[in-house]
Amino acid sequence: MNALRVEALKLVRSPVGVVATLAVIAGTLALLGGITAAVAGGSPEVAAKAGPAAVQDWAGLLAGAAQVTAVGGLIGFGAVLAWMFGREFTDGTITGLFALPVGRGRIALAKIVVHLVWVVCVGVVLAGGVLALGLLLGYGTPDAAARAGLGRQVALALLTGLIVTPVAWIATAAHSVFAGVGGTIALVILAQVGSLSGAGGWMPLAAPALWAMSGGAEVTTGQLLLVLAVPVVFAALVCASWSRLQLRR
Repeated sequence: MNALRVEALKLVRSPVGVVATLAVIAGTLALLGGITAAVAGGSPEVAAKAGPAAVQDWAGLLAGAAQVTAVGGLIGFGAVLAWMFGREFTDGTITGLFALPVGRGRIALAKIVVHLVWVVCVGVVLAGGVLALGLLLGYGTPDAAARAGLGRQVALALLTGLIVTPVAWIATAAHSVFAGVGGTIALVILAQVGSLSGAGGWMPLAAPALWAMSGGAEVTTGQLLLVLAVPVVFAALVCASWSRLQLRR
């Protein structure tokens, strides 16, 4: 619990956490508003690029939110996770952790848990923002399908936060924040490649976005459960790596 409190304070009081929170939430809502305005203005180019998000109703708004979150969430969540782990090496604070009574493996696990709690909070607030935006645009009270879509939006944020767990291991292995950020970019590229290749459902990095954007129609439960293997494997690797860390002269 002490480790959780300390890591939570680090994230809450850091400019990185504040900026990333605003970027994911405000940035997504701003993009959705811009897309809606462009489509309403009769821009055929924007309508063609937006795809399902070009429809001016709850379905279109939620499709656009899923598209933006799939990419923006990967970048934002991955960047914060890279900072949470990499900063200890970059700032030289890793040496002080060796004197603490709490094991370094538990500290690493606390970082991952705090990150996931933050991701859920961001996802809930973002879904609330999408709801408010839809009401402001005059789409009316959400029906059952729209409410299910808002639920998938929150779940998409959580799943996106889970699949960026490899970034923590990359930042740890390289002892660098920048390596973690580079790993985040690599995950985004791999997710896009998986989607374009048609293997999205079987590729954990792409499955959450495809599931949310298709309303659950194009991804099976088994494929979605496969996503959970990513955080389990890499969280274990990260905790093991932190447990075996040694001071360097």
